[in-house]
Amino acid sequence: MPEQARNATQGPADPAAGAPPPATPAAASAATSPGDFGRRVATRREELGLSREDVAEATGTAAEYLEYLEQRSTAMPGTSVLIRLADALDTTVAALHGGEAGLPPGHGRAAGHAELLELDPQECRLKLSTHGVGRIATETPQGLAVLPVNYSVVDDTIAFRTAPGSTAAAAVGSRVAFEVDRVEEALSQGWSVLVQGRAREVTDPAVVRRLEALAYSRPWAGGPDRDLWVRVDEERITGRRIAVR
Repeated sequence: MPEQARNATQGPADPAAGAPPPATPAAASAATSPGDFGRRVATRREELGLSREDVAEATGTAAEYLEYLEQRSTAMPGTSVLIRLADALDTTVAALHGGEAGLPPGHGRAAGHAELLELDPQECRLKLSTHGVGRIATETPQGLAVLPVNYSVVDDTIAFRTAPGSTAAAAVGSRVAFEVDRVEEALSQGWSVLVQGRAREVTDPAVVRRLEALAYSRPWAGGPDRDLWVRVDEERITGRRIAVR
């Protein structure tokens, strides 16, 4: 992009010099919340357990500029900084831009000298953590179905909210498989955890209130009728991860 065409609200081409210049009142008003790029940067940084100072040092920029990128909806660094930022976050420029959002994970090449390692039950539960997006596999009248659901782990049990009469709700009373995975595209690594058990509807009002209070978020699909809570009573938990030697 020619320098004269660069939007003034995007910040300086060379952020290593310091914080971005002040924006006009109109630009400041339009850039008061994080945009998609900023959210991707912040999310990836937090996944790696890095502070803004860590990433700023790795990219040769100022921590204030990184904060600006994460919190301003129109902010976009220059090409050289963008490349260094992707490298520091163990990801790709395309991923930070959202260009891979419509693609399935794992389309990169396999790494050399990789090995498949078994996870013990404690490691599996650490991977499940407190919440995320998983997949539930259940038998339906139309055949086997595998559906993504937003789940939470409350009292060491997987729970998710869905709409009565939905395909996910059809799992109630059946043995199910619940799977969660994570793929690290840049490193060609990843892990998966599989929970096998029986799905049941939560009907105790006290338990429902506890799930409502402790669940991380509502289903991404939205809708006011997703008020059926389903828990997976674990019978077996296994996991694997791909490591590069």
